[in-house]
Amino acid sequence: MSAHITLGEALRRRGVSRRGFLKFCTATASMMALPPTMVGAVAEALESAPRPSVIWLSFQECTGCTESLTRSHAPTVEGLIFDHISLDYHHTLQAASGDAAEEAREEAMHAHWGNYLLVVDGSIPLANPGYSTIAGMSNLDMLKESAEGAAAIIAVGSCAAFGGLPKAKPNPTGAVSVADIIKDKPIINVPGCPPVPSVMTGVLAHYLTFGTIPELDVYGRPKVFFGQNIHDRCYRRTFYDRGLFAKTFDDEGARKGWCLYRLGCKGPTTYNACATMKWNQGASWPIEAGHGCLGCSEPDFWDAGGFYRALSIPINDPAAAIGIGVVAGAAIGIASGAMAHRKKVEATHHREPLKVEQLEGKA
Repeated sequence: MSAHITLGEALRRRGVSRRGFLKFCTATASMMALPPTMVGAVAEALESAPRPSVIWLSFQECTGCTESLTRSHAPTVEGLIFDHISLDYHHTLQAASGDAAEEAREEAMHAHWGNYLLVVDGSIPLANPGYSTIAGMSNLDMLKESAEGAAAIIAVGSCAAFGGLPKAKPNPTGAVSVADIIKDKPIINVPGCPPVPSVMTGVLAHYLTFGTIPELDVYGRPKVFFGQNIHDRCYRRTFYDRGLFAKTFDDEGARKGWCLYRLGCKGPTTYNACATMKWNQGASWPIEAGHGCLGCSEPDFWDAGGFYRALSIPINDPAAAIGIGVVAGAAIGIASGAMAHRKKVEATHHREPLKVEQLEGKA
């Protein structure tokens, strides 16, 4: 399909009704945390936006990020690919193979030079280019070549964003992230192992709507999806505040839905939208299924102290410990004030760890 037609024209050619289009715009605005009053602006922007070319490269990865995206539900990946972007190259989803596949990538690069989106999943090995090659080209060379003409790069998954599992100690392949190599292009990191499918869709929708990358945090992650930690939005948070923790995965506390902090949940130090956007068409997410957060959207999560080892919450004020519910039954008002105090304390380097035993104080 011609790259010069707008998204609105592409939608109409596929028989999408105005009502269906506005429904999509409403879902897009919701994903980007925009107020309902912005739906009209989103619709206008998408109606006139050019249909972008997307080149997707897969390096040292498990295909989990693609599997996650194909299970996105708001909007559907079918609509995203066929109606809203031109996915010109993707190893897993494209029909072409061999020389025809590489010709498609090169053609898309030249035809849309300076305007295409480059999506990358998987880390890049530097210890030996032969660890991972595509069509006889090392991952490093293919990334550099493809990035040269890209308008922006989306690093999908923790492997592309931070190095991920391939970078875990002792890192035999010398795996690095996209940002470790490319320094002259805007890069949006969408970490997770794999990322929440609707988060990936939302980032692409933001670019389609505004033609710019969203506001990013210090790790290059979109703040709209990675601006709050999982702990603050977790439905088990009330049990944490009351000092009620499951001690094993099959004890009474676990059956009652108590906090999984003692079992190693990394929710307090992990920033992601899992608790609100969820998985499986919004049906559930790991903590709701009874397993603590692994912190997979944070740098070096694989080596960060063990999946089933409880965190030590940084804090240096005994009064704040009471406020966050170390003593079961602490007043909600005190808890709220103390949480604000704890966040200020966490920003300093003069802090002492609060041990698990203290968190389990009795009423």
